[in-house]
Amino acid sequence: MEEPYVHKIFLNNKEIQKPFSLQKTGFLRDTESGEVAKSKLDKAIFAYPIKHYTDLQEIGTNGEHFAVLEMDEFTVFIGDTFKIGDAVIQVSQPGPMSRQQLQNGLQTGWYFRVIQEGLIQGATDFELLERPYPEWSIAACTEVVYLHQDDFRAADDLYACDALGDIWRRTLQKRLRGF
Repeated sequence: MEEPYVHKIFLNNKEIQKPFSLQKTGFLRDTESGEVAKSKLDKAIFAYPIKHYTDLQEIGTNGEHFAVLEMDEFTVFIGDTFKIGDAVIQVSQPGPMSRQQLQNGLQTGWYFRVIQEGLIQGATDFELLERPYPEWSIAACTEVVYLHQDDFRAADDLYACDALGDIWRRTLQKRLRGF
């Protein structure tokens, strides 16, 4: 298998072709003053696999920041930490889920948080630095939250995953407490 690869980088559905400095806030809008909530930083970058597109002319229209090759919801895991260019990023949670995505085989994409700021650009390999939770693929997380809502043991196991984004951890905590 080839190295995972960020094929294109987008901001507001427009491809960024020059190298740029990735900050902790990633692609979040600078509309908030002061500290950015951790739950927002967990969603600093949205990645979506190119293979989910039937028309390659539509790449970048799903709101993704990274259009990726050689990665999908079954091969990317919570806590996966990658070096891309000079930056280090970590998978935090599955992407947004709609009924259509649920019916299309869990094609949600996923979010990264920025661990280390640095210069990045498109057409760059990801270097996997760490995989602390090989049992929690993006697809497995989505199944626990959306398909197997009565499996409290799996929910508790996923909740114990420290690298999981705050929003997802709160959702699981409410389920486990009976809310």
